[in-house]
Amino acid sequence: MTATLKLDAFLPYRLSVASNRVSGTIAGAYHARFGLRIPEWRLVTVLAEFGSMSQQALCGRTQMDKVTVSRAAISLHERGLVTRTPNPDDQRSHLLDLSPEGWALYRQIAPQALEFERRIFASLSDAEQEQLRKMLERVEAAAAAISPGF
Repeated sequence: MTATLKLDAFLPYRLSVASNRVSGTIAGAYHARFGLRIPEWRLVTVLAEFGSMSQQALCGRTQMDKVTVSRAAISLHERGLVTRTPNPDDQRSHLLDLSPEGWALYRQIAPQALEFERRIFASLSDAEQEQLRKMLERVEAAAAAISPGF
């Protein structure tokens, strides 16, 4: 007998649906309030947390493809939210960093992001949230082991 795939019970599908629902909810608010799409918001947040980095490093950190990161970086640069400086380690690339305007935007976004997280996960206890974080880390590691180039 062949195994039957039931999409609603397929964990990768459920994970994708949950991720899309959460991201979509947050993205709608960020777009309405700040004019940011998800990739732009992620770049702002990563640059705030980790500092100056190349687009290639941003691809690795965000797990977004080169085209998505490039478009987001261009948009943020055009809006004056990020600066670009030559990369001393690789003359073919630039380092991106938040401008003063980008930092001001981040200081507005960060508290709202934390409030969204609190509201979305309010039905889970602190212990359940920590358990979920750990399980997601294990799922990400298992996926990376199956597809090393991911």
